Amino acid sequence: MKKLLLRGALVLSFLVCFGKATFSQVDLYLDSINVYVTEYGKIELYSLPDTIGQLVRMGPLVGTGQTTVWDGRQDSDIEDSTKLITNPTLSNFEIYGAYNNNGYGLPPNVLIRENIYCWQHQNSIIVKYTVINRETAPINAVFGLELIPEVSGAASGTDTVTYNPQTKIFGDRKIEAVGFKLLSGEVNSLNTFIYYSGYYNSDTSFWNWLTNGKIDTSLIIAPNDPNVDDPVIIPSFNSKTIAVSDSAIFYVAVGFGLNNSKMLANMQLAQQKYNTITSVKSNSNNIPSNYSLNQNYPNPFNPSTKISYQLPESGYVTLKVFNALGKEVATLVNEEKPTGKYSVDFNAQGLSSGIYFYSIHSGSYYATRKMILLK
Repeated sequence: MKKLLLRGALVLSFLVCFGKATFSQVDLYLDSINVYVTEYGKIELYSLPDTIGQLVRMGPLVGTGQTTVWDGRQDSDIEDSTKLITNPTLSNFEIYGAYNNNGYGLPPNVLIRENIYCWQHQNSIIVKYTVINRETAPINAVFGLELIPEVSGAASGTDTVTYNPQTKIFGDRKIEAVGFKLLSGEVNSLNTFIYYSGYYNSDTSFWNWLTNGKIDTSLIIAPNDPNVDDPVIIPSFNSKTIAVSDSAIFYVAVGFGLNNSKMLANMQLAQQKYNTITSVKSNSNNIPSNYSLNQNYPNPFNPSTKISYQLPESGYVTLKVFNALGKEVATLVNEEKPTGKYSVDFNAQGLSSGIYFYSIHSGSYYATRKMILLK
């Protein structure tokens, strides 16, 4: 697969409209790779400057039973549109979106937040998946991925799929190579097969791949057969019990190289970035021990007030203001935040006097407080 390169373009973030629905996509051009994320969170990867396809599809799988597997093809609906984060704090560029199962209503009822961390001079990315349980009871969730590499952009039938049990890196290569690694957990299953139409229509098939405990340590896909399409790779990781409204987080590294050695070097860079992203400075008194959303000050106020909050762990944070009728009037925070204490100013210029509410959401933490605007 080959994309048309728009010369001079670094980021293309665009909207596609159908009737009343608006879908956002992000097309991010870095030095040597192009990261493309669709409105439903599917990740594609292309090499530059030739924009040759290297990864056709990367999407999460969340299974709780033989007929209850969430996948991006059958279940994904948009909760937060795919977008590029303004002023990211953890990487040079960050792409974010959140996807639920509202459109189809099929279990499991989960929300998946996707944060993709990208660096200008690095041929690897880190994807953070936050799986939030919206069922009415705890779930024991098996997390996995649906991966369709397209190394060198051609279905030549000479793909080699490998897994290294020491480094935990698995991937696909011809001469160029694409690699993957779960950065937070252990590989439980790793299944590889030749692409065939409709394999993704069965929850039972996905569940069997996620739970069979099979590890393909080395697999050559139909050598010298030009009629064979690219391989499909289905890895799964250790299951986690997620309480109601709670979440589980999974980090995955994706790397590309002009050969296998360069891919492994780029995966090492991703590992270093992950260590930085998730590290916590132990010698700091500013690390909160719990979540909190404090009362705004001053209150009552006119027209500005300050809202402070604290986070005991890094995560995606939304802080919004609503009027007495529940209508959103302002978004104060909508981005990934590291552990720490924060304050943000809210200017109510243009709003009428009355009671307002501000709400914070980060991981499984929700809180709401009331404030009064007096003019």
